[in-house]
Amino acid sequence: MGLIQNLKEEIRVIRERDPAIHSSLEVFLYPSFKVMLHYRLAHRLYEKKHYFLARYISQRGARKTGIEIHPGARIGKGLFIDHGIGVIIGETSVIGDNVTLYQGVTLGGTGKERGKRHPTIEDNVMISAGAKVLGSFTIGANSKIGAGSVVLSPVPPGCTVVGVPGRVVKRDNEALPRENLNQCDLPDPVREDIIRLQQANSQLVNRLLDLEREIKELKQSATEK
Repeated sequence: MGLIQNLKEEIRVIRERDPAIHSSLEVFLYPSFKVMLHYRLAHRLYEKKHYFLARYISQRGARKTGIEIHPGARIGKGLFIDHGIGVIIGETSVIGDNVTLYQGVTLGGTGKERGKRHPTIEDNVMISAGAKVLGSFTIGANSKIGAGSVVLSPVPPGCTVVGVPGRVVKRDNEALPRENLNQCDLPDPVREDIIRLQQANSQLVNRLLDLEREIKELKQSATEK
């Protein structure tokens, strides 16, 4: 894709997914737009083994935007980084098409591996604010990662992950519509577990009361006899 096409694509993606943008000119002030321009240039240099220059350009982008993308990362079309402060994308990360990242997201390694040590994010994934995805595994297409989650293991396609460590809640394998990329309407497995425990406890209490009543009735019957 040429430079002009890249610019048009970045403008289209940002205007499509951020309702706060009112004109194409505003996009030029947007951190996501700036950092992706730096990344695309740095990545080309990195592939040509101009490592120092690639890192120099990527670090300039990080200082300007607060978003750090290693030039070695492989990023598809339509990446949208909302706000973006604190977003980190590691060297061996692979990101598919139409992925959305919110502020504070980390695609990092565990520090114990060589080679491929960062996650692979497939198409149409949304990773909410403050989430950390750590390790060389895959987040399946059409998945959601809840805000503040820490994901340490693979996620199948079409799933939602919440919690620390992240827990998978199975969903239908349907693409996430871009207009429905909200971070709030996510399942809460901890709350669901508590509700189930409360229900089980109520059943046990009711059963215990029934047994006490039966024993009392048996004692009364035996006394009458």
